[in-house]
This record gives sequence, C-alpha cells and structure tokens, in this order.
Amino acid sequence: MRYLLVPTLFAVFAGVKGANFAYEAELLTDADIGNFSAIAFGDVSTAAPLEGCRAAPGTAEWPLEREWSQLNSSLGGALIKAVPPAAVCYDGPSRDEAACNILLFNATFNRYYINNPVNQFSEWPEGDTCHLRPASGESCTQGGFPTFVVNATTVKQIQMAVNFARNKNLRLVIKNTGHDLIGRSAGAGSLSIWTHWLKDFEFVPQYKIGEYRGMAARVGTGIESWEMFAHMSTHNMTTVVAGGYTVGAYGGWIQGGGHSALASKYGLGADQALSIQVVTADGRFVTADPTQNTDLFFALRGGGGSTFGVVTSLVVKAHPPTTVLSSTIAYSVGGGFNVPVPGDTEKFWTGFDLYHQFGNKVVDNQGTACYVSRLTNTTFSFTTDIELPNVSEDFLAEFVRPLVEDLEAVGLNVTYEPPSPAGNWGAGAQGRGDTPGSTRFGSRLFPRENFEDPTLFAATQLAIRQSIEEGYTFHGIHMVPTEEVAGYPGNNAANPAFRKTAMHADLFDFTQQRGLTPTAFTQAHDRLAAAMDRWRAASPGAGAYFNEADLEEPDWQQAFFGSNYARLLGVKRERDPWGLFYAPVTVGSEAWAVVTEDGLPTQNGVLCRVNATAADAGRRAKRGRRVVG
Repeated sequence: MRYLLVPTLFAVFAGVKGANFAYEAELLTDADIGNFSAIAFGDVSTAAPLEGCRAAPGTAEWPLEREWSQLNSSLGGALIKAVPPAAVCYDGPSRDEAACNILLFNATFNRYYINNPVNQFSEWPEGDTCHLRPASGESCTQGGFPTFVVNATTVKQIQMAVNFARNKNLRLVIKNTGHDLIGRSAGAGSLSIWTHWLKDFEFVPQYKIGEYRGMAARVGTGIESWEMFAHMSTHNMTTVVAGGYTVGAYGGWIQGGGHSALASKYGLGADQALSIQVVTADGRFVTADPTQNTDLFFALRGGGGSTFGVVTSLVVKAHPPTTVLSSTIAYSVGGGFNVPVPGDTEKFWTGFDLYHQFGNKVVDNQGTACYVSRLTNTTFSFTTDIELPNVSEDFLAEFVRPLVEDLEAVGLNVTYEPPSPAGNWGAGAQGRGDTPGSTRFGSRLFPRENFEDPTLFAATQLAIRQSIEEGYTFHGIHMVPTEEVAGYPGNNAANPAFRKTAMHADLFDFTQQRGLTPTAFTQAHDRLAAAMDRWRAASPGAGAYFNEADLEEPDWQQAFFGSNYARLLGVKRERDPWGLFYAPVTVGSEAWAVVTEDGLPTQNGVLCRVNATAADAGRRAKRGRRVVG
C-alpha cells in the first residue's frame, strides 16, 4: 500500500493535465508486446462484435498453458490462479486445516475477505458453491468465481489483461472490493482484473478545469471509503464517499451513481468527478474530462461500472470540512410473548406516516435519514438515524423534537438518543470485519411528489406497509441529490430518477438461498417481485438504484438509466464494439446471456451472445465445470 503526498508548491499547478500517479506512468508499448500478439492493442475502427460464446476452460478455444505462462511473465508474475476462499475447508488439493481455522474463527475480525483476490460479498451469484461451513455431502466447485485474477498494480498490467481477454475471446470481469451484490464482479471461466491495491492519493489545494476552481483530490480507484477519512482529516477537507465502510469509493460505487450521508448537500458520488483515467476496450489509456473524451466522461459518471473501461484514478472535488451529526429515534409495538394487537399496530403505522411526512423537512435542511423497519413474529420495530451536516448538537436536538413529540402524542413509546457523530460517516471499524452474505433485494427511488401529494402518499405508504407485513425488511434513506446541489460539471449519466427522489428505499429478502432448489429459488424471488411491483405501481416512471438492485428488475434499462440509456448505449457500441466489458444488467448487456445448467440467474455459466445456439452454450457450460475443493 502506498500513498503519495504531493508538496503544496507542486499542487498549486496540478490543474495541468497528465500529472498521473506513478502506477499510471508504466504503460504498455509495442516493445512489450513483441511477438506476443495476444496482448496487442485493438482497433475500434475495424472491430466486429464477438459472436458465439466466450472461451471456457476445457474447450478448444481456451488459451494453452504456455499462453497463460507467457501472460504471467509479461505481467511480472501478477497472474493468480483463482481458488474460492473456502476451498481450504473442503477435502481436495486445496485443503488446509490451519487456513480453514483462521477463516472460521478470525476472518470476521480482520481484513481476510477484503484483501482476498477472489472473494465476493454476495454468495448466491456464485452458484451456491464453496460455502464457509460445508454441509454434509457438499463440494467446492469453481462455480461463478473467476479462473484467473490479475493483481493489477500498474496500468500496463491492466492493458495486458484487457488485450489478452479481448484477443483470446475470454470473459473479462473487474473487481475492486467485491461488494457488488448481484455478481457483476463474478463470472465462470473469466479473467478478473483486481484493482484493489490502486490506493495512491494526492491533495490538490488549487485545481482548475473547465469552470471549476477549488480544492480537489487525486484518488486511486482502490481506496476504500474508510481510508479516505484519514486523508480528509490530514488535509482539513471533505470528499464524498460511501460512508465509513470498506466499499471502494472510486470504483463501481461512483460509476453507478453513489449515495452517501452528504447526498443532499453535495450530490452523488458521480457528481464529484472532474477527471477520470481509464483503460478502454482497445487497451488504450486515456483521460476523460470536460474537454476530452467527453463521451466517456459522461458515461463513467453514473452509467454503471464494468461497462466502459477499467478506471485507475480520478480527480474529485474536495469540499470544506464537513461534520455530520446523527440523532437516533426508535419505537416498536409488541415484543416478548405479546403479539401486537390491532390498536398497537395502527399506532405503529401512524408513526410511520408521521416520519415520512417529516422526511421532507430533513432533506430541506441538506440532511439524510437512514432507517430500518421490520416485522418479527412478535414485534413491529422502527429505527432511524436523522443526519444533518454542519449543525450543532443543540440545533439537531431541537430539529427532531417535534417528530418525537408527535410520535409520543399518538401513544408510541419512543426511544431517543441525543445527537452524536454519525456512525456511517467516519472510519468506523478501520476496514475490518466484512464477511460474505446471501441476500436478495430490490430498490426504488421514490419521487418527492410521492410524499407531497396526498393520494400518492397514501398509495406509497400502503405499498410499503404491505411489504413489511409480508415479512420483508424495509430500509429507506431520505435524500435529494438534485442537479442544483450537485453543481459543476453536471451533464452526467446518473439515473435521472435520483434528481427527483426524496427517498431511496430497499426491500430485503433474508430467505436463506443456500441449498434452495431452482423451483424454490424462483418462487422466493417471485414473492419479492410481487411486493416490489406494488412499489412500482405507486411510483410510475420512477427508477431504481443501479448499485443496490434486483438482478431481475423489469425494464431495467429504464429503471437504472432512464432517459440516458440510448445515449449510453451509443457510447458503449462506439467504445466497446467487441462487447468485451460485460456485467449483468449493465448498458449493452442485453446482447449477452449467462447460460447456467440450472437456469438460475447466477454467474455460474458460460457467457454467450443471445443468438448463440443452445447446443453450443450447453456444451461449453458442461466443459467449464471444475471441482477445486
């Protein structure tokens, strides 16, 4: 891990383009390529879309061992043979009792999973394989995990990986931290580019580009959100990141939109980029900003990760130091052995309505409000953190007092915690403790009018209530990341629904995915989809958040990208005519399908053009299976 702190004198002139990090100065040249044509650059002017299916292990098209060896040599030894993290706990060549014990008992307290080149934080897209604690009769297969990983620490290595995958017709995926929850950084038989260690940083006190004049920061895409808070403290400034977590702040989060505790004050993550360094599908390394490669600059800010290129660094806006205070309010009905009675239940939902009406006041004060509501066998519970930037504890206490009083007035027993620093805005657990899960969910960007128009408000509240009463967990975040809040440079690909929203909401299905039959898996999702359909009916024409999504979101082009989709598809076809960069429900992905043996929407299958023959796809899928335990 390395951090480059640039002297202030140099930083004054850092508006000059091309002042990249050291790892971006090492580029692929013709001399590096030599007679190894597999890593030669592509030419978009003569490119034809790749047809059929991607090469899979065990097929004639799969690169020979000597080719992989030559690639590894060209990469300087950065090629990793991918093994699922839990393979050490299964009988087979990867069995390692000591490593398994570390995984079982220590991984939740350290950075094992974060720093693993193969791990994904959502298990079900891998194909229900290689679980941490093996059940009787289970095996560990490669599943949807990649076959090889390039541990990228230079742009040259990324260029080689991109070119090799394109020239050898391989499936290519991009992984930063692995937090994507629907499998966009996974793929059976794939070559993965791992950008996790691109963590360099520069603070730029004076930065100029286009109409922008002010502080900025040059950031590597591997920096995690929690790591940025040390830089903010050192340089007395604030950048917008995804709370105090191990999410990569400048990879897929910012490319997919990116909301945070400061969304109502500074806009989305996608609104922060001033310049972006990226390796494109032809293997070239380019700068996208308001003056050059403007099509990419538009697309990479909200148009979806793993779609247009491999981003290596950005210049982002730095704001004045910004504090975020939070006040927690909670109430519940029922509990213990007491099943909620109808009167208590109605009090609960009356409080739910009061809170949503109060949400407009929160966002009007540049705040956010993050809350969870759920039903257990005996309890309806509600908890919210109301967060405001740059206010005093007294101000926030007085701000939330009317809501607390209104809730108490309807007979609810309210728990109130005085203001304190927001738990989701800070370094938190110092990047430790994340472990994989297996949850499916859907999201919705409810427009502000749904909380201002009485008819729409009633329909919205009813739809949400019904979903909670069915046993799902509801998570809502009030925010208004409008274009006015976002400011310059504007004109980005962030979902237009974000600009009209007052609340981003998720509905979580905690059904255990492990061991489900294909029928049970499908039925569980059908129930979730029916609940989400009521949300969609209450907010026609709105959208959903690309980074927190249902893989099977209907009409996903409209839901995730809205009116931007046609323009984004044009950029995709021009910049990546091969269709090299693929991830599920990303721009242009409708031209491809992952062919799985069980028919489930996982990444445990061969990637094929939709017009590829079923026989060809099936043949490759069967040959691509491999037991690794």
